[in-house]
Amino acid sequence: MLNGFTPWPAQFAARYRERGYWQGRTLGSVLRRAALARPTATAVVDGERRWSYRELDERADRLAAGLAALGIAPEERVLVHLPNTAEFLALSFALFRLGAVPVYALPAHRETEIVQLARLAEAVAYVAPDTHLGFDHRELARSVRAQAPSVRHVLVAGEPAEFTALAAVDAEPDPLPGPEPSDVALLLLSGGTTGTPKLIPRTHDDYAYNLAAAAEAAGLDADTRYLAALPVAHNFPLACPGVLGTLHAGGTVVLSPTPSPEDAFRLIERERITVTALVPPLVLLWLEDAAHSAADLTSLRLLQVGGARLQPETAARIAPVLGCRLQQVFGMAEGLLTMTRPDDPEDLVLTTQGRPLAADDELRVVDPQDREVAPGGTGELQVRGPYTLRGYYRAEEQNRAAFTADGYFRTGDLVRQLPGGHLVVTGRTKDVINRGGDKVPVQEVEQLLLTHPAVHEVALVGLPDRELGERSCACVIARGAPPSRAELTAHLTALGLAAFKLPDRLAVLERLPRTALGKVDKRALAELLTGGAR
Repeated sequence: MLNGFTPWPAQFAARYRERGYWQGRTLGSVLRRAALARPTATAVVDGERRWSYRELDERADRLAAGLAALGIAPEERVLVHLPNTAEFLALSFALFRLGAVPVYALPAHRETEIVQLARLAEAVAYVAPDTHLGFDHRELARSVRAQAPSVRHVLVAGEPAEFTALAAVDAEPDPLPGPEPSDVALLLLSGGTTGTPKLIPRTHDDYAYNLAAAAEAAGLDADTRYLAALPVAHNFPLACPGVLGTLHAGGTVVLSPTPSPEDAFRLIERERITVTALVPPLVLLWLEDAAHSAADLTSLRLLQVGGARLQPETAARIAPVLGCRLQQVFGMAEGLLTMTRPDDPEDLVLTTQGRPLAADDELRVVDPQDREVAPGGTGELQVRGPYTLRGYYRAEEQNRAAFTADGYFRTGDLVRQLPGGHLVVTGRTKDVINRGGDKVPVQEVEQLLLTHPAVHEVALVGLPDRELGERSCACVIARGAPPSRAELTAHLTALGLAAFKLPDRLAVLERLPRTALGKVDKRALAELLTGGAR
């Protein structure tokens, strides 16, 4: 067992096996089964490259043998820093079969994050492209080698300079002992990470259930053509159901270099894409571009949206503008997934974030004292279940705060649960501005501001204030002529918003800073605006 991993208690593990959540499968077998069933079908499209299931399967086997020949052993960690390329999939399955553990960094990460991850994971190898979107990762690799002594190998997809070309890591496949289904298969990065990163261990057993159940809930099958628009190193496009769920279903994965409408719409038309996934800010961008795009998007049948709260007003525009169904997804790399279903009434699809995948997802909604709130009340979501972690990797101190004594994960999300099980996500436990003792609920104010015709996008942040502790600032991207603060406060007052919730200040911006996961980076926004808002 990987040192630093917190397993499920024995009685829970036995229950999950008995009830069929954990089926004793490894992630390497996901591709193998599909390759045996559909060897000549197209598994992945990357630009002009098209690999069949047989070709992807064979490449993974040869790469696994090559990694073993380099001396990379089961349970050793490999830091994977690749964009949306076919090599990402071949390398992932190679590592799954070898039993080495990929640590998935995001393409936007740079020296600070990569060095931290390499040190925390004690990575023995770092895998990166030669260049991507104008950035030379070989320079970064030199810094990683200098600052993370555990890194023995640097493997480069492309021109390697003084390092090893990933294409050269190739050997005749030999039988490998492979991992156990209960072993850690991969390490994901927590979406809420600030400062010191938190790594999320996912086992073969639990992640295989995650991707298969999500694929079923999304209706994936052999005819699915899934566009990976978001970075596939992130849990949502990786396995919710994402690229792994698509391969499990026998469909085709199409990799987009960026999620921009320019790249994505071209691929939707060319490859007859049926399913894709976005975060809410990109939904807004796609909706704006689709209104005047000549691209043929008629093949698209399902758009998944997750990563942040999708406003009902935006949700209602998806079907008429993009011509496809919406599936709301709420989840976390730590485990729990909730999804709306195809047979849900429209009002639930537009206004909720769905219901849990598993009958054994145990949810409770609690107040700040960990007492369960009344049914339908709002509180912090806590969860445990067959695919929700029991501890971050090598993080004893953080785990004491993040988990209850009986094993529930404190998500930090504020929710209310409807009688049918659907969740409505209302914010984060810390997504509240403390204005002189009055608590301003950020998402409530943001949602109302979006109803003003001059507001295209908005983020409400708290700024330091001597008298009140914090004052609120509405950071607005305008639609046409920018509104004034007086216009916005009059609009909110007419909607019945309490006076203490009205924004104290207004900043009209051209763009909002974002994290590597595409969420608005409110910490960076507050730093940007300190002393600069009006």
